[in-house]
Amino acid sequence: MFVDKAKIFVKGGDGGDGIVSFRREKYVENGGPAGGDGGHGGDLIFRVDEGLRTLMDFRYQKHFKAQRGERGKVKGMHGASADDTIVRIPPGTVIVDDDTNEIVADLTRHGQQVVIAKGGRGGRGNIRFATATNPAPYISENGEEGQERWVVLEMKVMADVGLVGFPSVGKSTLLSVVSGAKPKIGAYHFTTITPNLGVVDVGDGRSFVMADLPGLIEGAHEGIGLGHEFLRHVERTRVIIHVIDMAASEGRDPYEDWQKINAELSLYNEKLADRPQIIAANKMDMPEAAEQLELFKQQLEESGSERVYEIIPISSLTKQGIQELLYKAADVLDTVAVGTEIEEVKAIEERKVFSYEKKAEITFTIHREDEVFVVESEGITNMMKRMNLNSYDAVMRFARIMRKLGVDDSLRKAGAKDGDMVRVADFAFEFFEGSDYNPYD
Repeated sequence: MFVDKAKIFVKGGDGGDGIVSFRREKYVENGGPAGGDGGHGGDLIFRVDEGLRTLMDFRYQKHFKAQRGERGKVKGMHGASADDTIVRIPPGTVIVDDDTNEIVADLTRHGQQVVIAKGGRGGRGNIRFATATNPAPYISENGEEGQERWVVLEMKVMADVGLVGFPSVGKSTLLSVVSGAKPKIGAYHFTTITPNLGVVDVGDGRSFVMADLPGLIEGAHEGIGLGHEFLRHVERTRVIIHVIDMAASEGRDPYEDWQKINAELSLYNEKLADRPQIIAANKMDMPEAAEQLELFKQQLEESGSERVYEIIPISSLTKQGIQELLYKAADVLDTVAVGTEIEEVKAIEERKVFSYEKKAEITFTIHREDEVFVVESEGITNMMKRMNLNSYDAVMRFARIMRKLGVDDSLRKAGAKDGDMVRVADFAFEFFEGSDYNPYD
C-alpha cells in the first residue's frame, strides 16, 4: 500500500539521574562524595534510505522514542549514554512540526539525516557539588527530559519525469509501455490513485525515472478530486510530460484540457508553470486525432504564448512516436543539471534544525489563589524537574536560587507574610520571615 503522509510522535531519550554516594572504604577516612553523573539520552534521528518508496511503516507505528541514559554509579563513575535511535524514511520526505507548521527538514539524498528529537542531558551526581564550604553535599540532579514533538511526514515522489493530464488520457498505459512498471489500468476515471514509478531505458545508454501521477481535474489546487494529494508530487519532477487525449474520446476539447491543467499548476504555484514541459499528443491511432492535432497547434499558435512547446504525436497502444518522446525527454533532462534544486511549492520562511539559541533568562509571575501565593515560571518548572528535593542540602540550594532570582522580594511585595503558603510547580512551601530566614525551609 502506498502511503505518502503520516503524523507521528517523536521523543528523545531522557537523561539518566545523577546519584548521591560517598566513598566508603576501609582505611580511607572522610572519603568524600563519589556519586557519578547520569548518561545522556539518545537522539532520535531520521535517515534517508533509498530502498524505501512509501511511508507505510508509519501507518502502524506512530510513536518513536529513543533510549534513556543510565543512572550514575558509585565511585564517581558516569552512567552510560544511550545510543541514538535511527528511523529510516524514504527520499523526498519533508518533516513538518505539527504545532508551528515549520519545516524542520527536507531530506532528498540517500544517507542524509537529521536529529529530529534531541536527547536530554544526564543529571549531575553529588561529586559535582562539593565545595570548600560544603565538602559532603547531599545534592544530585535528575536527568533532563528528551525533546518531544508531533511531526507530520510528507513524502513527495522523487522522479525525473512526471506524467500529468486529465484522468483517462493514457498516462498509466504510457508508463507500462516504456518501463517495467505495471500500474492499474482501467476504462474509468481515477484508476490511478497513487503515484507509480518506473525506470525508463531510452536505448542509447541513457535512463531516467518516470512517475505516473494521479489525474487532475479543474479545481485541484483547492483540493477538488485528488487535489493536493497529487500536486504535492509534481514539485519534485524535473520535466513534465503533459499527456493529452488528442482524439477527444470523451467529448472534451484537447486545447481546453491543456489550458485547464496548466492553470491548475500555475494556481498551485506559478513556478510550476515554468517547469520544462513536453506535450504528448496521445491516442493518435484513433479517428479524427490528426485533425484535432492540427487544430490544437493552430490554437496554441493563436494564443500568442511566448513559450515554445514541443509536441510529440504518440499512441501508447501502437507505440507510435514513443521512442521519439523518450529521446526528447532525455534531451531536456540533459539540459536540467543533475542536483538542481526544484523550488518548493509552499513558501518556506525558515529552515531551522536545532540551531544554537542563547539561553533565555528565567522570568516569573506571582498571583494569589485564595490563601496561596502561586509562582508561575516555565524556566523554574524546568529547573525543578531536574532537582532532587529530598534532602536538606538540595532544598537550601533551591532556596538560594529563588532568592537570587528575586522571587523572595517579589513575594513580600505581593503581600506574603510569615506562615503563608507558596506553591512553585508541584511543590508547596511555607514562607518565613526573620533575620536568618529561609522561606523554603
